[in-house]
Amino acid sequence: MTPHSTLRATFACALVLAAFSFPAQAQDFYAGKTIKLIVGNSPGGDYDTAARLMVRHMGRHIPGQPGFIVQNMQGASTVIATNHLYTRAPKDGLVMGSFSRNIPSQAFLKKKKNLKIDPRQFGWIGGSSLPSRVCVVRANSPAKSPDDLFTQEVVMGSSGSGSSLSILPTVLNRVLDTRFKVVEGYGGAPEVLIAIERGEVDGICHSFSLFRNQHADLIKDRKVRILFHAEEAEFPDDPKVPSIFSYARTDDQKRLLGFIFSSVEFGRPYVLPPGAPRERLMTLRRAMAATLKDPALVQEAKKQKMDMTYRPAEDLERLVARLYETPERLVKRAKEVVPVARD
Repeated sequence: MTPHSTLRATFACALVLAAFSFPAQAQDFYAGKTIKLIVGNSPGGDYDTAARLMVRHMGRHIPGQPGFIVQNMQGASTVIATNHLYTRAPKDGLVMGSFSRNIPSQAFLKKKKNLKIDPRQFGWIGGSSLPSRVCVVRANSPAKSPDDLFTQEVVMGSSGSGSSLSILPTVLNRVLDTRFKVVEGYGGAPEVLIAIERGEVDGICHSFSLFRNQHADLIKDRKVRILFHAEEAEFPDDPKVPSIFSYARTDDQKRLLGFIFSSVEFGRPYVLPPGAPRERLMTLRRAMAATLKDPALVQEAKKQKMDMTYRPAEDLERLVARLYETPERLVKRAKEVVPVARD
């Protein structure tokens, strides 16, 4: 054996030993401990419900089987929780976080003055759900198709200017010249749905999972109808539903919409604070992947009608990297059209 081959063999053995030592190290660390999951959304909402569902099953997929507690830290469209995770949360692998899927693009665009983070520095654990976004209106709304959005005002309900409920219609107004009127101040999607039934607003822009799962009756009973979906690809639940991308008049408009709306691909993201030990991040990544494929979780998610589609951490890291590769002219335009969350 040559000196070079001996060195290669020694290096290979070291890698194998290191791989086997990770689970043992994780078991030694996590045994008897409790992991805190900070959720930036209010109790009872989509992010909160999904987080609690996940952690009910995640502990048994982590060596040492630690416990979990969930702490809600809502406020400023999840900016409060995001800043806490970035600057104040312990970096020992015992604090995870969940924030809005819009946070990476908001941070990249630097439109929110008190959101001072670099999303590339988080330890991305993974995400759950891959929702299609739709805009729906009540059955008696004057808007019958996307064409009507360019000729008449359509009132959409929202919780706040930086929320997902506001971003989609506001961006379409500023990019495609639609005529949405966004009424803010509702507590969230459930309150907007009540406002639709009362006739206070015409509709809502939200992930389709809201209507596929919790409120399927609204579509089935034709109380609301889907005007369009906000992805370039075909709408998987109904190919006849038009894509708003088909209303883009230029390639730059289409690329701009793709850049701004890419946030949906983050699903419901989960992270560790910057600087958390790499081996603990990898442990939690493996645990999350196993958890979201666990038959017990899948069955419970089906009963709760929750979309828990697994989003690998590597995909989320690529999405963040892609944000920072966007041409400057589109970045400048995005900063002009994406609404800023108000405190």
